[in-house]
Amino acid sequence: MERCSLDRARPESTPLPLPFKIPGQDANCSYFFHNLQQAYSLGHSLSSTPFTHIYTSDLKRAHSTAQHVLEQQPSPHPPLTITPLLREQHFGVAEGYAWVMSIPEGTTREAMYDQKVFPVLDTRQEKFPEGESLDDIALRAEAAVRECILPHVGHGQGDGDEEAHIAIASHGLCISEVVAALVRLDPEADKTKSYRGLKNTAWARVEVNQRSGDATGLEVKVVKFNVDKHLDDMKDIPSRHENEDGASAEARAYFGGGAA
Repeated sequence: MERCSLDRARPESTPLPLPFKIPGQDANCSYFFHNLQQAYSLGHSLSSTPFTHIYTSDLKRAHSTAQHVLEQQPSPHPPLTITPLLREQHFGVAEGYAWVMSIPEGTTREAMYDQKVFPVLDTRQEKFPEGESLDDIALRAEAAVRECILPHVGHGQGDGDEEAHIAIASHGLCISEVVAALVRLDPEADKTKSYRGLKNTAWARVEVNQRSGDATGLEVKVVKFNVDKHLDDMKDIPSRHENEDGASAEARAYFGGGAA
């Protein structure tokens, strides 16, 4: 039985001020030193886990995380493939503007849009003008699975006995959809389980096997999720944004896929 193991890491994100501004695919999303330390720590924790290939979003947040992992891999380094299929959700006209959890009484969504303030969308089908819905990301995630993952399933390295072990660096909402897309490929998997709410630089591990005697059937197991043990040694390092109130915490959850 050929196996493909996948580790997915959510990149470091900018600490969220209030009002929180939607990052999405904003190429200018900045970093703080604390975030870079998190990404370095992730790479160090995975340095003894040799990957056969690394895939990453082309957005700076994920690409930087992938570079930290790649640079600390044993030699020879695995190939790195950059693809826009692994980008975060595109929020259209809302990108870079203020984000709120709800619409205040006495106003409308349209009026808030006019003020460049964008309330969270409630369903998977809704999208901001010129942006993507969660259903749109799900379709993109399926394309990413076909391009980045399935070619490695059933094709070992060398004499065929060595399993593929790939790493994917993406973003909270996108990772949630990629994991869900993989699980949907297994007819016996529990498709009611949610894989949302990844913390900054936390990772998930998914094993994808071909079922014995079934050329097309896959067995998909999410064996680890939201692993952030690499951050244990950083607990004494102060963040530049220590005072997080409820809105900021909600923002972190939402853009980690936890409230989508």
